[in-house]
Amino acid sequence: MSLSIVDGWFPLVLTVLGLLAFAWLIIYPRPRYLFVVVPAAIVVAVCGTLAARYVIENVWRPFPEPIENVVYVAGGFILLAILLTIARLLVGHGVLQTALTVVAGLVAVTLGMAQINISFAAYPTVAALLGDEGGGTITLDQLGDANLHVVPINNWRAPSGMPADGSILTAPIPGVASGFEARPAKIYLPPAALTSPAPRLPVLVLMAGQPGSPEDWLLGGQLVATMDEFARTHHGLTPIVVVADATGTELANPLCVDSQLGNVATYLTKDVPAWVRENLKVADTARPKWAAGGLSYGGTCSLQLATNHPKLYPTFLDISGQLEPTLGSRQRTVDIAFGGDADAFRAVNPMDLMAARRYPDSAGAFVVGAGDTEYKAGVRATYEAAKRAGMDVHYTEVPGGHTFAVWSAGLRKELPWLAKRLGIPE
Repeated sequence: MSLSIVDGWFPLVLTVLGLLAFAWLIIYPRPRYLFVVVPAAIVVAVCGTLAARYVIENVWRPFPEPIENVVYVAGGFILLAILLTIARLLVGHGVLQTALTVVAGLVAVTLGMAQINISFAAYPTVAALLGDEGGGTITLDQLGDANLHVVPINNWRAPSGMPADGSILTAPIPGVASGFEARPAKIYLPPAALTSPAPRLPVLVLMAGQPGSPEDWLLGGQLVATMDEFARTHHGLTPIVVVADATGTELANPLCVDSQLGNVATYLTKDVPAWVRENLKVADTARPKWAAGGLSYGGTCSLQLATNHPKLYPTFLDISGQLEPTLGSRQRTVDIAFGGDADAFRAVNPMDLMAARRYPDSAGAFVVGAGDTEYKAGVRATYEAAKRAGMDVHYTEVPGGHTFAVWSAGLRKELPWLAKRLGIPE
């Protein structure tokens, strides 16, 4: 079930089958169908796609950055496939023709959806597409052993019989202090955390993008595979990874601040740490042992946490983050989230903070896709600003654009630095 669906032979075979499917849907031995119905379907698909693009980008504006044109093109082909399937079913005769048309329609639609998936690599494998998060699961009840003995990480030695892989804990983290309604967090616990005695482990709080959910880091981000691979060469040790919800819903964009859109900053700085201290006995509560990280919106959020709350999050991993938290423009962001108060925005904006303050105890990694034309300049600018503000930072480019392939590769590449910074022994 680990078959790649974004590269290799599968996309090629699907493309060939998709072209054959479109040929079946288009070619029909009646001139009126071929010269009237098919062109009409194409016109409707093109107009529908352009209308959808206009509404999404200019009216609705659910995302701060424009959606890539390849996504709209693929969506247009999906719409065309649906229209042609309906038309072919109306003119076709017989059970065989009907069955072939239905199959062709499904294949054509699948081809369009696959192209969208390839653009983001959100589901890199069949297993991820089917919801396989990459590891075994564990519950809070199984962790709630009152007799669990925890020792400092430098005094811990891997016992015999330690699990080979880590486990995933799914748990709601309530917004007690913030009032923020978050979806359940996904928590990776390394093999060492599943032993007794267990070591006191550092914590990495990860955030997904927008649109997005905590599951994204496990599916497209391949989090478990990355952490398990690192654990195998480090005696079962990795940071505990808390993939916290920083948006509340799939499409929401509360900017990772306390504002009219929700108190996300309080959630990530008070509610999440309090829950971890209460429920994860193996977590190290020393503030230098905590880091924030994320992809896209989550990368922006990690820099926001590092600049606004440097004592709690002195270490950060900004992968493909934005130049600043945004709803599309500075003015629109200020108006919607801060009631028109530009000073309130500047008081929490990382670029403004780094221009005015020094952060000698902070360290961070900035990672971006070499082909990410939309975000690369912003990542480079925030890196330079962080360096001027006295942070110990480095900048890395990996092959690719604004996709999960870049984000998963970025975490793999920076994990050794991150673990060393957080006190994981070599």
